Amino acid sequence: MTHIWVRAAQRENEQRVGVTPEGVRALMAAGMSVTVEESGCRAIPIEAYRKTGCAIATEGSWPDAPKDAIIFGLKELPTGDSPLPHRHIMFGHAFKGQADGPALLRRFKAGGGALYDLEYLTDESGRRVAAFGYWAGFAGAAIGLMVWIEEKRGAGPGPKKVSVYPGRDALVSELKTNLAALRNDGIAGPDAIVIGALGRVGTGASDCLEALGLEVLKWDMAETAHGGPFPEILDRDIFVNCILARDGVPVFVPKSALASERRLSVIADVSCDPSSPFNPIPIYDHATSFDHPVIRVAKVPPLDVMAIDNLPSLLPVESSEDYAAQLLPSLKSLDRIESGIWARARDIFETHAAKV
Repeated sequence: MTHIWVRAAQRENEQRVGVTPEGVRALMAAGMSVTVEESGCRAIPIEAYRKTGCAIATEGSWPDAPKDAIIFGLKELPTGDSPLPHRHIMFGHAFKGQADGPALLRRFKAGGGALYDLEYLTDESGRRVAAFGYWAGFAGAAIGLMVWIEEKRGAGPGPKKVSVYPGRDALVSELKTNLAALRNDGIAGPDAIVIGALGRVGTGASDCLEALGLEVLKWDMAETAHGGPFPEILDRDIFVNCILARDGVPVFVPKSALASERRLSVIADVSCDPSSPFNPIPIYDHATSFDHPVIRVAKVPPLDVMAIDNLPSLLPVESSEDYAAQLLPSLKSLDRIESGIWARARDIFETHAAKV
């Protein structure tokens, strides 16, 4: 019997989970055994899982799980050097030259386990079977707007810290209240440009801004095909970048923009690829975080960059439910882990593990 062990998140500001209680019921109905760890931070309470009849384990007890259990968590494991004998499903961040990647792969090699990286679970056409893109875009646009609001209040760069929200409606309500307060002071709401507007990420960003009644200029490949320059970006208050850095992507905001005449004062870089040689926004050099969300790259006039790399964590309930619904059909096929998407993901792991 296939045994799925859902481990608790062990990363700060991470409340998401990859399977909901309804998903656990579906997996058990498909003949699988499910264990869910208790968690002090998961957005969905453990009681909802307990009611499914699945097994409940102590938080962080996955190293002692049966060796044939498949350990399922969203984000990476805590750093360490202990061998990993289990098969793990997670975002491992080990296949793109990341600094901690080789050490993680060596732990798997030492223990005889395997990594099935969620980023590399793809269908036969190469499309990812599940992604957090929509809520990354929604959250990125929202935090970008928070940064703009702080600028207009004469504060910033800010906000100084970003906290998790109980849901979309609470986030939108807070933003509406803050925008209304600015309007009462004679400050009109910003206009924005979203690049990558036709994708999941860009759709989420646009939906957030339009829910607040803001004007959004939506661009995608057709509008950026000429390669730049793009003065239209500098003529907007907020720029939300939803395009991944890759060869052929043009530079949207060059370093010269820092000294140029511009209206642009906030960049929400949802894609967040500052270390890539193809970074389309080469005016900052490191990601930001929930505890330190903003980099001020120019003072007069101000230009602030938000580049948080785990944006969907801002709305853990909606992002968990959305992602879990996308992933569930694949989880239900884990009893055929030697074929299909799981076999493809295993092959990618084996290829990279052989190099360390």
